[in-house]
Amino acid sequence: MAEPPLLEARGLTRSYGAVRALRGVDLTLAPGDVLLVLGPNGAGKSTLLRTLAGLLRPQAGTVAVRGRTLSGDDPDARRPIGLLSHQSLLYDELSLLENLVLAGRLYDVPEPEHHARAALAAQGLSDRAGDRPRQLSRGMLQRAAIARALLHQPALLLLDEPFTGLDAVAGDRLRALLTTLHEPSRAMVIVTHHAGEAWDIATRVGVLVSGRWALQAPRPDDLRAFHLTYQELARA
Repeated sequence: MAEPPLLEARGLTRSYGAVRALRGVDLTLAPGDVLLVLGPNGAGKSTLLRTLAGLLRPQAGTVAVRGRTLSGDDPDARRPIGLLSHQSLLYDELSLLENLVLAGRLYDVPEPEHHARAALAAQGLSDRAGDRPRQLSRGMLQRAAIARALLHQPALLLLDEPFTGLDAVAGDRLRALLTTLHEPSRAMVIVTHHAGEAWDIATRVGVLVSGRWALQAPRPDDLRAFHLTYQELARA
């Protein structure tokens, strides 16, 4: 029997009052896929990512990871997912190390303190392990959130504008990290306003406009040509 897709979403619909954020969105990802998602403000990009992560329940449609449907009664279905959202998901009352150790325990990571320290070191934050999130700059907080998202080595990595708040050095570090994370066993969805930030590792591109796919296709070779296509789609 064939393996199920790593991620399969069907007919995702979500509204906020009269605003329809998602309108029947479908998405299938296999291991090794890296999908860049672009779209104008209000297109539904963050809503899509939060729905794929299981943080928002769609009003219609389903999300399955490795063939297991995400639902509120099955928190274990979300274990293969790592999420970097606009919120850091870090507790202000805890130090960075304590935050990551707690996350490691929630995900059943063996030797959680060892892996927490390694995750902080990978983001250049070893010397800030005892600091609380509110003591960090915006860029450092983003790096700490990335460390948390990657701690349990997720098979599905969902990143919502991961380069936000990063300086040039941290941005280069993140690009290098994403390159190493692009493995045959893992899929990624990267929401961005700037396709060039992760163009080299992308295998597919998607453009959301008004809650629907205006484009979902293999990544073209020519970034400049894609920019022109994107501008036309975003204006439509």
